[in-house]
Amino acid sequence: MNFPALFPSNSLNFLEKTKPHFQVRRSRTPLRSTTNHVGASVQVSSGTNGIRTVSKKCTDKENENRGPFRLKNGGKGWIHFVGVGGCGLSALAMLALKQGFEVSGSDIEWSSYMDGLQEAGANLHIGHSVSNLKGIKGSRLPDAMVVSSAIPQDNVEILHANAAGVPVYKRDYWLARLTESYNLIAVSGSHGKSTTASMLAYVLKAMDDDVTAVVGAHVPQFPGGNIISGCGQNFVLEADEYDGCFLGLSPSIAVVTNLDWEHVDTFQDEEAVKSTFRRFLKQIKVGGHLIVCGDSPGACSLLDHRRQATGSEYSSGVMSVPNLEPCDNYYKTTTYGISSLNDWHASSVHSNFHGGSDYTLCHRGYRVADIRLQITGIHNVLNSLAVISTVVALFSDRMQFSELIDHLRSHLKSFTGVSRRFEMVDTIYGCHIYDDYAHHPTEIRAVLQAARQRFPFKALLVVFQPHTYSRLAALKDEFATALSDADQVVVTAVYAARETNVWNVSGRDLAASIIGPPSEYISSLEDVVDMLVLQISKDFHRQIVVLTLGAGDITTVGPKVFHKLQQKLQVNL
Repeated sequence: MNFPALFPSNSLNFLEKTKPHFQVRRSRTPLRSTTNHVGASVQVSSGTNGIRTVSKKCTDKENENRGPFRLKNGGKGWIHFVGVGGCGLSALAMLALKQGFEVSGSDIEWSSYMDGLQEAGANLHIGHSVSNLKGIKGSRLPDAMVVSSAIPQDNVEILHANAAGVPVYKRDYWLARLTESYNLIAVSGSHGKSTTASMLAYVLKAMDDDVTAVVGAHVPQFPGGNIISGCGQNFVLEADEYDGCFLGLSPSIAVVTNLDWEHVDTFQDEEAVKSTFRRFLKQIKVGGHLIVCGDSPGACSLLDHRRQATGSEYSSGVMSVPNLEPCDNYYKTTTYGISSLNDWHASSVHSNFHGGSDYTLCHRGYRVADIRLQITGIHNVLNSLAVISTVVALFSDRMQFSELIDHLRSHLKSFTGVSRRFEMVDTIYGCHIYDDYAHHPTEIRAVLQAARQRFPFKALLVVFQPHTYSRLAALKDEFATALSDADQVVVTAVYAARETNVWNVSGRDLAASIIGPPSEYISSLEDVVDMLVLQISKDFHRQIVVLTLGAGDITTVGPKVFHKLQQKLQVNL
């Protein structure tokens, strides 16, 4: 989706055609969601590889035994996580630790996510081996194994577990079992899931909701890093579409932030992504709620064609979704965005003195409140609107409306963001060094807009590390267009992750296709560091922003540049 440019603040003069539709009343009962909490039955199937997958059917039965997931034996034993260094599985491992399980895990290399797990008591291993599945005395096996989507089925630990009778679960099945008895709020979308889910969980926690949350990124304001372990009924989950991981979920509220052709290694085209998201929406519980960004053409394409044709159901906030298997499903729909055609929208968006955004929150043409954010960028305005829409859907009939909005205003402006999302590394004289996870053209456009918003008069030097050959081959032209908004571009070698270069594409090809700013290809990250230090040290007072982008090890460049500049500066003094 495209992110509109910031526009100056304008005076507001809304005609109050309608009053807010919220029930305005005071309640002294604890915060509880208003979305129907309907349990889900789980059908388990085991493939030839012995790994359990899941399908779900709608049911009217209420699950009265909601609480932390327990193993088949009814207890809390030992769980081994294969691929534990990834953002998704590390969060599940940390939550298991918080819930009292013994946790071990393995991965091919160490990651920053594993630091917190080790400090919390997890027994972690580098490399995959049968020996990782042996207890302290060597005679015990794990009670269960959870496997990342990125792990191949012939992994030695999976094969040994199957042979020994240890239950092996893919991440999608584990998530389904983990969340089935909660009031699940699943935050999905091609981009913005981590920030939106963490912002939502932060706001709920600040409102004294004893929420549980699992997010696929480090959140500095979460005591658990990328999880919150609570005892209440609400569970906020970053719901990942990769490998169809979210298809086993049964959310009470589903948020769709946007939809793009992403994960090109598993989705043939954008239509394949849409098809998977349509299946996900069929999982929304009866009486549930869909929160969707109305500014995203891809996300809007998921909505019922009858809604677009009639408009009557849309205006009432209720949409029927036809032909849902295995049961007819009806849920409310709320849209949000910058456009005033959405139910919730932002007007008069402008920068504030924090470098973030201020805007006027409106609901169906009715001015509601002024909102302030510390975090930068139009995309974060959209993320905050998703949070507002969701919180109102949860609590509007349990709190006085003005009180609810006051909570949102107060806690949204206190949220400081997610690691590796336009994260400041350091500053030295006129040079500001930032790092961001952006590895898709849409994300690059968003973060460059945010950088221009915060530093409108500084030169912008972008260092981009393409992530996977498949993504670069499929989206090379889009990457070139997105990067052309910088003042100078450096492209590095591709971070291959799990791939080999069967596409015969390289970072050099991308650098050569960028039109506009000076662009060059530098394969090695160490050579990139040396180039940046040499260029910046020629004039320490030059006003410049260095922005490193990518999902690989590009994040190591910023700190190295800063430390070398410090050393060079001390020598010069």
